[in-house]
Amino acid sequence: MSSSKPQASTAAAGVSGGPAASAMGHMLGALAPNRVISSNTLRIIVVFQVAVLLLVWAILSSPDTLLPTPKAVWEAFNNLWNHEGLGSELITSFLLNAQAMVWATLISLVLAYLTVVPFFRPIVLAISKGRFLSMAGITFFFTVIFKSHLKVSMLVFGVGVFFATSMIDVVAQVPKSKFDLARTLRMGEWRVVWEVIVLGRADAAFDMLRQNAAIGWMMLTMVEGISRSQGGIGTLLLNQNKHFLLDAVFAIQICILIVGLLQDYAIGLAKKFICPYADLQLERR
Repeated sequence: MSSSKPQASTAAAGVSGGPAASAMGHMLGALAPNRVISSNTLRIIVVFQVAVLLLVWAILSSPDTLLPTPKAVWEAFNNLWNHEGLGSELITSFLLNAQAMVWATLISLVLAYLTVVPFFRPIVLAISKGRFLSMAGITFFFTVIFKSHLKVSMLVFGVGVFFATSMIDVVAQVPKSKFDLARTLRMGEWRVVWEVIVLGRADAAFDMLRQNAAIGWMMLTMVEGISRSQGGIGTLLLNQNKHFLLDAVFAIQICILIVGLLQDYAIGLAKKFICPYADLQLERR
């Protein structure tokens, strides 16, 4: 009898500590602050939240309300893809945004790195204040100056002023100790700039690129709406919105969101590949 009780208690412990209980424990742990959860637990949480979102959408939407149903959005997506050229317009917009981001990144990084030279600091700071200007008030000047490159130039300006501002702060916040360490290694000042700022803060540059690329993708529809001659997803979206085709508008917006998330994920992968050291001291990694 005495030996059967430990066996029974062991069996009960095995049942209570099974896979289901372990999964439940991980889920409850995700509700506690500053917890590190596994990748599988995070995937379960994401799937659960997406399912809840779709369920709420299906409940709240109906043909009588302004919120189109998931079925209507899917049918609109099929029509846009097969008959309205949604795929080709997405490619056009993505290539336009990629071209603008290359130019914005190069210009913004050069401007930010030039702030280490006192002579260039005032003009770079003045350029960064361009983020307060309204795009509607300067469209004419971009049209006259850049003509056929209107879309790219407006995107470069709209993203570049924010990108430069972010990178100026990144450069300014480099600790003095890092400069002193480089100087003790008998590096010249330009070598110090290269090692400490350009290479040493490359991970921060990727973070700024990731944030401002999202700004560029968001601005894309507005820029394409100003100049519709070359098409793009923004032109298609505005045409559907003009005729109040909300199911098509939702379908295009979801496509824009998905492409933006893929772009963000790709930049994040590039950062991990080029700057693997960036996450070594993070608590949640």
